[in-house]
Amino acid sequence: MTGNITELEEKRLSKEAAALVQARKDVYPKRSKVWRTLSKDRWMYMMLVPGLFYFLIFKYLPIGGLAIAFQNYQPFLGFTESKWVGFHHFIRFFNESDFWLLLKNTTIIGVSNIVFFFPLPILLALMLNEVRHLAVKRFVQTVTYVPHFMSWVVVVSISYILFTTEGGVVNDVIASIWGQKLNILANPDWFLPLYIGQVIWKECGWGTIIFLAALTSIDPEQYEAARIDGARRLQQLWYITLPMLRSTIVILLILRLGSFFDTGFEHIYSMQNALNRNVSEVFDTYVYMVGITQGSLSYSTAVGMFTSIVGLILVYLSNRVSKKLGEEGIF
Repeated sequence: MTGNITELEEKRLSKEAAALVQARKDVYPKRSKVWRTLSKDRWMYMMLVPGLFYFLIFKYLPIGGLAIAFQNYQPFLGFTESKWVGFHHFIRFFNESDFWLLLKNTTIIGVSNIVFFFPLPILLALMLNEVRHLAVKRFVQTVTYVPHFMSWVVVVSISYILFTTEGGVVNDVIASIWGQKLNILANPDWFLPLYIGQVIWKECGWGTIIFLAALTSIDPEQYEAARIDGARRLQQLWYITLPMLRSTIVILLILRLGSFFDTGFEHIYSMQNALNRNVSEVFDTYVYMVGITQGSLSYSTAVGMFTSIVGLILVYLSNRVSKKLGEEGIF
């Protein structure tokens, strides 16, 4: 009898405990689920913290500073006391004689980057993907990756050493063939080819990383089926590899258009001199000149804001075009 009573009490207590647990789940269902998810993947979320702080401090917080583009900002008065002038700085910028020169130079450099540089990482990735000797493939990858870790000052300095008329190796070879040296560094006609060449040498290898990763996701059975059907290497490349890379290429092209006016201040400023300034002056260097050297903080902020808005419009339009063509886009 005592055993039966004990068994009944245990059943009753277990039911009460189960009811209590269910009641707590009903009261805090979402909270407990979120907490379990955070607790389970806590180390992965911890890895996000540095990146979140980076974007918060250097990307989102400075957005508030764009307000000075609509003010006659004075540092000693601050954001709240400086006089509001509306679109005065934008109107002034569009009426400046330098505006069309800056627009032309920046557009030429941006288009050149897309036409001459953007396809090369794709081509290099396709060539590396065809290399079957692993040691050779890794060596080529390492050699092409290394320039990415050099600063633009170092890259421009190397170019100066190679092309200078005073003992430059390239100019010595040119002089031995044609009998005279070329002042490549000071000639405005050579600025754009030199700029594109430096960008290709420094960033082409690094740009292959994403495309090589995308190539590894292609199912090898598709190539095997194509070989059985008699497809040659170029046909496999055209009908299998490139279609599988298309979405990656489109996304990176959209992102590239977003930075169309971002030509690289450090790079161009290092190459700039008095003789090539008419072809090398772009929005980035202009913002530095009027904002830092001349102290026109509000005006330079308006110029920088204009380039950002153009980049945003290009991303939006290119994303819409890609979706109309059947691609996913970025948003």
